[in-house]
Amino acid sequence: MQRLLAGVSGAVLTLAALPAAAQTAAEAHTTTVQDIVVTAQRREQSSQDVGVALSVIGGQDLDEKGVQVINDIENVVPNLEVDSQFGSGQPAFRIRGIGTREYSSNNASTVGVYVDEVAHPYTITTQGAMFDIARIEVLRGPQGTLYGRNTTGGAINIITNAPTQDTRAGLNAEYGSYDRYKVEAYVSGQIASGLLGRLAAVTEQGGAWQYNRETGEKLGDRDKTALRGRLTWDASQDVTVDLSATYSIDKSDGLGFRLRAPYPVFDGSVTYPADTARRITGWQISPALAAVSGRSLNAKPGRDNDGLDLSARVRADLGWATLNTITAYQTFSRSEYNDWDGTPAPESDVYFYNDLKAFSQEARLSNDTGRLSWMVGAHYADESIDGGFYTDYRGANRNLINTPYDQSVQAIGVFTHNSFALTDRLNLIAGLRYENEDRTLKTTGTRRLNVAVGPEKSYDTSLSEVTGRFGLEYDLADNALLYASVARGVKSGGFTTYNGQSQTPFKPEIVIAYETGVKSDLFNNTLRVNGAVFFYDYKDQQIQGTEYSRETGQLGKITNVPKSEIYGGEIEMTWTPFAGLSISQNFGYKKGKYNEYFAIDSAATNAANPPDGPWTVIIANDRSGEPLQFPKFNYGGAVAYDWLMGGLALRAETNYNQRDDIYSAASASVLPGYWLWNASVSAGPENANWRVGLWARNLFNTEYEETRNNFNGGARPTSSPNEGRTIGARLTMDF
Repeated sequence: MQRLLAGVSGAVLTLAALPAAAQTAAEAHTTTVQDIVVTAQRREQSSQDVGVALSVIGGQDLDEKGVQVINDIENVVPNLEVDSQFGSGQPAFRIRGIGTREYSSNNASTVGVYVDEVAHPYTITTQGAMFDIARIEVLRGPQGTLYGRNTTGGAINIITNAPTQDTRAGLNAEYGSYDRYKVEAYVSGQIASGLLGRLAAVTEQGGAWQYNRETGEKLGDRDKTALRGRLTWDASQDVTVDLSATYSIDKSDGLGFRLRAPYPVFDGSVTYPADTARRITGWQISPALAAVSGRSLNAKPGRDNDGLDLSARVRADLGWATLNTITAYQTFSRSEYNDWDGTPAPESDVYFYNDLKAFSQEARLSNDTGRLSWMVGAHYADESIDGGFYTDYRGANRNLINTPYDQSVQAIGVFTHNSFALTDRLNLIAGLRYENEDRTLKTTGTRRLNVAVGPEKSYDTSLSEVTGRFGLEYDLADNALLYASVARGVKSGGFTTYNGQSQTPFKPEIVIAYETGVKSDLFNNTLRVNGAVFFYDYKDQQIQGTEYSRETGQLGKITNVPKSEIYGGEIEMTWTPFAGLSISQNFGYKKGKYNEYFAIDSAATNAANPPDGPWTVIIANDRSGEPLQFPKFNYGGAVAYDWLMGGLALRAETNYNQRDDIYSAASASVLPGYWLWNASVSAGPENANWRVGLWARNLFNTEYEETRNNFNGGARPTSSPNEGRTIGARLTMDF
């Protein structure tokens, strides 16, 4: 393994030092920054003509940049973070500091995630294998006048590859450290006159990089498989129908927690030493948790999830306007066991179980043939998510705790987005949205299994809000756009379903966003520079807070911060100084604070009560002025060089990302910042249909953590570590 790593590193250095004579063969490559066509505003446009802060990642770049799941795009896009709360399969997306940390499945995300225009309202459904992707678009700032659901943070659009007119097929296979392998394949072409089809599949296996400190058993194997079929039917000269079906299975291992200090179990029977390496972890499912989760007594932390996504998109040219409709249905089943204390003791072992169903219908009319480009639409959603949360908390002397619930959501929104050319260079942008949403939660509350089931209670919360966006776009020159906007965004309220003892719903959050930016292509389109600055006036921000139960003590609960603010900016640059060489850079900065926030002081409250309860003394303090919990900056970039030599087409690439440190209120400590580097080299015959390559992810074996927590009274610190350096080889073939 070390020899292979040395080979990868040596190859990268050798390619960087090639003589100029060899590099001149790259004249066959372009010397300008390539234009990117996006659909961020629900119509095809150059990304440089869209007056919003927007980042685009091409599907062909995902492997090269180490993007294995959607979470990994945080290392490519400025001011974006994706955290899996406590290492679980429940991701929390955060754009420009807006995002909620929580690990339940039932609440809407502050960042909308869309696959081929279909909303995925619950982020647990986004963790399957990524495959056959055309591009990913990341929009920063509140969305709602263009998209099916309201969001305060932004939107992530995943666009899959469409069926092709000509017959094609392809294979992408890679093998790497810890016996991890991934195989992806597709076939595409014409099935009959007017009917195109595409079938794509992927499987990802292996990769266990952690081990149990007690038994030596490995943890971390991936076990993901997915299949997608797409049909494009020209029903008539003016009507096109696009059908899509995706089925995915995820039986991957979970992430093991690391003990940052000696861990005394709650009953005092044993103290586990601090882990000396990030690969060390521990787990042991209890008989009670194994019984309710349907797992064996030797089960490892992991998931057993599956999902089905169906959609039908219809596009009809009516002459005076274009009609687009999207009908979608999604089912998803979650079964996930995690050991959050990282020991064999049942200190904080958890099991999530959910069945999710979501139906949505959207219709839009649009016309962009004159000075006025307009669009009006309506969106309807009917969702149900049933399930709950078991926890084995604080030792065998206590009983398993369960919080079952059934949640239903009905939402309807009407929206419009318009652009009017006041002059040849100045456009007025105006969009509005009205949304009405009703959420109902039914639960018997949080209870121990030895306590009789109480009566089912029903809780309701609703949303009735108007949002919108108004702005100006001005063409400073043919290749330079200046824009400014003000937008109002809203995210739904909801319920804390991992704590059913107090189901007072948290309120919707509201953001007033002020933004101005510039997009420019300079020096004969060899240099692209885009930048934006923003200020967010934040009301009722949703955060992971705390409440106390007299019997069980500290419990997590989503609460609202009355007033807070965030400001910052991003800059992105792409430069092609000469043929074959591409350099990209990005930098994001943000800073925020609570302007009005009075909250429970967990440390003081824990100290004021007996360790085993009851918890009767609650102490709170004023946290106004405290900084918001996100990294202030991130810096990233990539350098790639393509050239021809001796009949071979070669490519060397490295990409990197630096993330600032972050204060973690949950652990009363600082998560240190870090650098991540990836590198790859590839080669193939100049006119052949295959390439081989070597890659390294986390090239310098950086140690970094995603989350930290102090379980059980603050004396037992744990963290969720990230994987170290991995290396491997890749084969790509197209037919």
